[in-house]
Amino acid sequence: MSKIIKTYMVVLPLSATVLLTALPTGANAQLAIAEVIKAGIKKVVKAIDLKVQRLQNQTIWLQNAQKVIENQLNKLKLGEISEWTDRQRKLYSSYYDDLTRVKSVISTYKRIRDLVSTQAAIVQEYKWASGLFKKDKHFSASELLRMEEIYEGILKESVKNLDQVFVVISSFKTQMSDAKRLELINEAAMKIEQNFSDLSAFNDQNIVLSIQRSKSILETKQLKEVYEIN
Repeated sequence: MSKIIKTYMVVLPLSATVLLTALPTGANAQLAIAEVIKAGIKKVVKAIDLKVQRLQNQTIWLQNAQKVIENQLNKLKLGEISEWTDRQRKLYSSYYDDLTRVKSVISTYKRIRDLVSTQAAIVQEYKWASGLFKKDKHFSASELLRMEEIYEGILKESVKNLDQVFVVISSFKTQMSDAKRLELINEAAMKIEQNFSDLSAFNDQNIVLSIQRSKSILETKQLKEVYEIN
C-alpha cells in the first residue's frame, strides 16, 4: 500500500507554495493547502465527467450505426444478385467491403463501454469514501489532507489513461489497424482498472484504520454499518 501511496503522491501547485509563504504554519497553512487540493480535485472530477459523457454519447451513436450497417449487410447479399454488369459488381462489392470494415471498427467500442463504466465507478468510489472519511472523527485534519492528495493523484492518473482512449478514437480518421487500435484501448482499460483497484485498496486501508481506532464494540459496529461492511 505504501508503494501505491508514493505512486499517486502529487506535488502541490505553485499557487499553493506561494500561498503558504504568505501564511503562518499550522492550522491556517493546512487549511490553505486543503482548499487548493479541493479545487484541484473538483477540476479533475469535472474533466472526468465530461470525458465519460462524451464517450457514452459516441458509444451510443456507434451502436446505433452498427445496427444500420448490419441491416445493410444482410440486405446486400452479393451472391444472390443476378444479372450484374462488372461495373455494378465492383461498385457494390466495394460498398460491402466498406460496411464490413466500419462494422469491425465499431466493435472496439464494446471495450470502451466497459472502460467508461469503470471510470464512472472511480469517481463514485472517491465521492463516497471521501465524504465518509471527512465525517469520521478518527482521522485528523492532516490525515484527511494526505488522503485528498492521494485521491488527486489517482484521479489525475485516470484522466491521463482516459485521454489515451480519445487518442485512439481520433485515430479512426488516420491509418491504424484494428488490432493496434484494440491493443491501445485494452492498455488504457487495464490502467484505468488498476486505478480503480488502487483507489479501492486505499479506501479499505483507511476504513480498517478507523475501525482499529474505535474504542468500543458498539462503536465498531456503528462504523461497519457506516462503511457498509458485513
